[in-house]
Amino acid sequence: MKNNVIVSLADANYFDLLNELVDSIKSFKESSKVAICILDAGLSSEQIEILTKKVDEIKKAEWDIDVPGYKVRGKEWLKSQVSRAFLPKYFPNYDKYLWIDCDAWVHDWASIDLYFKACEKGKLGITQTMGPGYKIMSKAKWIFGKIALIKSQNFKHAVSSKIGLNDARKLAFAPHINIGVFSLKGDSPCWKNWQKNLLKTLSSGKIFGSEGLAINMSVYIDEVETEFLPLNCNWIASNLLPKFNEEKNIFVEPYLPNYKIGIMHLAAGIWRDNKDMRVNKNIKIEIKTVEDKTVLKSLRYSK
Repeated sequence: MKNNVIVSLADANYFDLLNELVDSIKSFKESSKVAICILDAGLSSEQIEILTKKVDEIKKAEWDIDVPGYKVRGKEWLKSQVSRAFLPKYFPNYDKYLWIDCDAWVHDWASIDLYFKACEKGKLGITQTMGPGYKIMSKAKWIFGKIALIKSQNFKHAVSSKIGLNDARKLAFAPHINIGVFSLKGDSPCWKNWQKNLLKTLSSGKIFGSEGLAINMSVYIDEVETEFLPLNCNWIASNLLPKFNEEKNIFVEPYLPNYKIGIMHLAAGIWRDNKDMRVNKNIKIEIKTVEDKTVLKSLRYSK
């Protein structure tokens, strides 16, 4: 049996992205030693048949924490907001788990190795959404003197989830953690801590983003052991577009020394003319090259 596993989830609408993620993983010879498992949140029978030939296991995603029916009716894909905190339950007996959102793809296997290395000794391997050139996620509007209104993704979600004002304040300016790519060992205590916080965030807040808020609570409030990885291990293109190296035919970070993107993540979409690249692979956008040119490129995976 393979020791380590990469897991993702999708519904029928995101099948193409999921299929591309799987293909990107399998394009590396190292993938033969890693299992690929899929959580089904509404895939069609035809889509499952295609994936079955490529992956090790497919299981139906469930609501691992009870949520009100009116919040989730017709939104099976929201199971990703709960089920990824319970991966060892779905796919037991693996040593290390690496989750990758289906709207991401693997560009450099070195990032996969880093994630599996990062979660040793029970640590959480993950990235923060901050770095050179990245959009500032938290803002303060100064009213007068020393008084300011805080606008923060973590703070806003924490308040609406009613986790308590003191804890919400602790998260207000903490660098936001993106849960779209993370790694954990199967026996890590972080799973139970995350599940505990997820139960809190789901009880009063919105389902979408609940697991992200919960993991931010685990890291910044409960202080679970965490290994923060470089941005290229989870490059969120909507925060900052990469550059393209035409000579090597690779996407790279836009600032020197232009490290190769390890995992390209299209979270929040890449838009042109009000159309999302995640939905339409034919959409191309202007990308700067390291040779100081501008080219039209898609950020989707292609063989």
